[in-house]
Amino acid sequence: MRDISMILKNVWKSLFVFSAISVIAVSTVNAQDAANGRTLFKAKCTSCHALDQKMVGPALTGVTDRHPEAFLLKWIPNSQGLIASGDPAAVKLFNENGKVAMTSFPELDEEKVKDILAYIQQGEPKPKDGIATSSAAKESGTSGLSIVGIVAIVLIAIVILVILGRASKLLERLILQKQGIEIEEDVPLNVGVRKMFKNKKFVMFFILCLIIALGSWGWMGMWNTGVHTGYQPVQPIKFSHELHAGTNQIDCQYCHNGAFKSKNATIPSLNVCMNCHKAVQARDNYDGEISPEIKKIYNALGYDPETQTYDESKSKPMEWVRVHNLPDFAYFNHSQHVVVGEEAIRKAKGLQPNEPVCFACHGPVNTMEEIYQYSPLTMKWCINCHKETDISGQKNNAFYTKVIAAHEKIKKGEKITPALLGGLECGKCHY
Repeated sequence: MRDISMILKNVWKSLFVFSAISVIAVSTVNAQDAANGRTLFKAKCTSCHALDQKMVGPALTGVTDRHPEAFLLKWIPNSQGLIASGDPAAVKLFNENGKVAMTSFPELDEEKVKDILAYIQQGEPKPKDGIATSSAAKESGTSGLSIVGIVAIVLIAIVILVILGRASKLLERLILQKQGIEIEEDVPLNVGVRKMFKNKKFVMFFILCLIIALGSWGWMGMWNTGVHTGYQPVQPIKFSHELHAGTNQIDCQYCHNGAFKSKNATIPSLNVCMNCHKAVQARDNYDGEISPEIKKIYNALGYDPETQTYDESKSKPMEWVRVHNLPDFAYFNHSQHVVVGEEAIRKAKGLQPNEPVCFACHGPVNTMEEIYQYSPLTMKWCINCHKETDISGQKNNAFYTKVIAAHEKIKKGEKITPALLGGLECGKCHY
């Protein structure tokens, strides 16, 4: 009997340790890698691939079922090298898809590839109540899935503990019966539960699990405060970026011309819309009537399409709802990134020549029926980009040329003033 009791105690202790470690592991694992994978997928894969339809490359839904993960971890960063090595699976895949070589992505390490595969498995998040239920970016912290995992482990552990306790009692009864000792009647369930919560080890385990679960829930809530990935408000006009930037291929800076020369990208005035919509009225889609959305532009400007005149007394501002909103204390200059950093950002994000540099932060705007916040815009997200982007070798960039020239003057002991380093730019002081 002593041996059996010792065995049961050791099993109980092992289960306790395993459960605690599992809970801690689940609570600390960031289960939102799919969101980072979505960002990487949109930046590097959407020019050739879609989840549910064949484009230049095959549809990727179910790719993890068709190919082993070990193969995909090699194929995605360097498919051309894998083909050149004579790998049978790589050669077969290359031939099946028209012998079109896939771009190599040496910047994608194993962790990033796994994030992309996680996004492909999860699929595109669906908008809900005006806000896209995106599996917020990797820095969003612990997810609901983590909490569910913790609760599941706690419940399973409790069930196993109860079963072990009952088994222990059963073994004791059998042993006592063989020894001819009188056996007490089974304790009612409610009494057994009370006794269980009087067990110090069980209470300690329960409190530990509760603290970890509540701590994870609190951490998730605090970490997500102020993060609006997927934010998609209803706008006064149903403006389709997919139609304008995608189908019609209108350059981003035709409307947002401030991005090229100032801190702000600027919201285009309705006069910019009228450059086209004075003539383009989409009557074919509305039985000869002007599109209701285009009518909203006319009404805001006080424009009469019959007489082609404007009545300023009837004009009123269009109340657009801001989507991308940085804190007041955060300074971000669009021109610094769109002009000065364009080459480096394109290289870092793997953008194609026909893709505007805007996609690096705003995502594939040309596929968005309604615009939404694609990136988390957190400080960590910005810092990671600044850490990873390589700005060396910018030979044709006037900004870096001037910086290099200034350093050469410093080496020679010549006079250098802040003005030579851009200290006279208005944006340095006036936000």
